[in-house]
Amino acid sequence: MNSAVLLVILFFVGTSATLKCQHPPSQWCSSWEIAKACQVEEQCLDYNNRKDIKKNNEQNVNLELYYESLCGGCRKFLALQLYPTFLMLYDIMNITLVPYGNAQEKNVSGKWEYVCQHGPEECYGNAIEACLIHLLPEIGSYFPVIDCMEMSPNVTEALKPCLQAHEPELPVKTVLDCVNGDLGNKLMHANAQRTQALNPPHQYVPWIVINAKHDDDLQMRAQNALFNLVCELYKGQKPEACTGKDLTPLKRESVCLN
Repeated sequence: MNSAVLLVILFFVGTSATLKCQHPPSQWCSSWEIAKACQVEEQCLDYNNRKDIKKNNEQNVNLELYYESLCGGCRKFLALQLYPTFLMLYDIMNITLVPYGNAQEKNVSGKWEYVCQHGPEECYGNAIEACLIHLLPEIGSYFPVIDCMEMSPNVTEALKPCLQAHEPELPVKTVLDCVNGDLGNKLMHANAQRTQALNPPHQYVPWIVINAKHDDDLQMRAQNALFNLVCELYKGQKPEACTGKDLTPLKRESVCLN
């Protein structure tokens, strides 16, 4: 579904909203409070998840990372492979981060509750990172914060110093209000649905999907030398970074079985 179609849906959904909606359609997805007032929360989540996709280069390598915040293998792949590759090859990549992993959800009295592989702290970390992805405008804003957290000894306690280092204009309170509120719960449910829809179903994390495909070969090559793989898969004119010497492949990191 493209953005134009989503906006049309938003318009027709909004016409049935309560009188609390006092905003024009162009503003319905500008904040969570306005989306709730106009009863278009689910549509805005979908719209905001899609609007940042780069459409100017269909040759870009698309990479989706399904992970969990406290999985050792996930942290190593994100910090040692994905983030460095992102820094050098951002212009030829589309990266989607989906923090959820091997968690389980259940609906309790209309609210989603989560059990995570590495305990409640991991659920908290997943929600923090989901909220950062939603609240910050683009991957160049939220990925440095997430990488900073995942590189830290304590992922969740690193939120404040990592925000101060990379995005000081975003208050910690805004992130925590998202995590502990209705928005964070809905974001995690969206990540759960996306993870559960994987085909083939994920068997472990990090689970890496490249150009809508996952197999053992792609997974191993991504975990060993992602930079080289992205340069190989990109079919356009190679950026200068790809014409230099290959990065030294790293030993394949561990995974967290599902």
